[in-house]
Amino acid sequence: MPPIEHVVVIVKENHTFDNYFGSFPGANGVTLPAAADPHADQNHDHAAWLAAVKGAGGVKMQYGPKNIPATWALAQQYALCDQYFTDVGTESEPNHLFLIAADSPLIDNTSAKRTFQPSPPYDLQSLPAVLQQHGRQWRNYADTNSSYFTHIKALKGNAWNVTSAQFDADVKKGFLPDVAWLYAPYAQSEHPGGARTVAEGDAWTRQRVQAVAQSALWPSTAVIITWDDWGGWYDHVAAPKQSTWAGQGPTGYHGSQFRYGYRVPCVVVSPYARRQIVSRMYSHASVVKLCLRLFGLPAWSAPALQAGDPSGDLWECFDFQSPPRLAVPGFVPA
Repeated sequence: MPPIEHVVVIVKENHTFDNYFGSFPGANGVTLPAAADPHADQNHDHAAWLAAVKGAGGVKMQYGPKNIPATWALAQQYALCDQYFTDVGTESEPNHLFLIAADSPLIDNTSAKRTFQPSPPYDLQSLPAVLQQHGRQWRNYADTNSSYFTHIKALKGNAWNVTSAQFDADVKKGFLPDVAWLYAPYAQSEHPGGARTVAEGDAWTRQRVQAVAQSALWPSTAVIITWDDWGGWYDHVAAPKQSTWAGQGPTGYHGSQFRYGYRVPCVVVSPYARRQIVSRMYSHASVVKLCLRLFGLPAWSAPALQAGDPSGDLWECFDFQSPPRLAVPGFVPA
């Protein structure tokens, strides 16, 4: 059995791979002009993504080690995935749902004006439900409106939906569930707009990873850091086409590409993580697949979990044959 007993999924907001790691040595990226920090928000719904794919491209700017030093340093020491795609070329909610349920009935965020798609709560099977059904524990560490667990019928009202601050308290007392989803408070989410900075979000991530790495939980933990959606930024790698949107919507939606969307960063941090760039194709559904494999849980009927789906399960990010690297990671880029 793999020695990982806890998976922590840190979900940040709105940055493509090129926007954060386009200049990372050896990665499949392109160097772009520097982005301001803070930076204004930009439209990133499915209509905006379709326009980007057709030639508008998204905002061609990027951050780097000066802006996100801790995240960059972790990518240098552990596994950086440079072929990790969002499951939907759109905003937050559909992609958050893929990180929980490997599926989404939506192509854009819920809105009273978007009557072409259902409204929450949704009748979706999910990884948290399957974990609980098999005697395992999960936590949704999130402040109000920071995650979408309450948009799933079976998870709404569950006592394991707790505040983001509870994560620090739990780690301090030596507790982590089998799978934890951890969402930063909005000010540290790295979501463009207002006075929020990616530097502030990076510091928040460092504090959480450092706390786990300095605890007795570290030898049995894997931390997966990813970003929910493209945020209107450019990425030079075309998103593979896996499925189309069968529902309605604004002009151009019906029959348009559903899976996948643009790449986002994914950094896998663990004493068992490889120190390399991993170029296997992954997506948000891969996080669910990894947990199902680690804990021997059954998949459900979501298309992304069926045999032949192209996104892997992140297994290639780990080396379970070599001795674990138990030292606390550094947070200053080399």
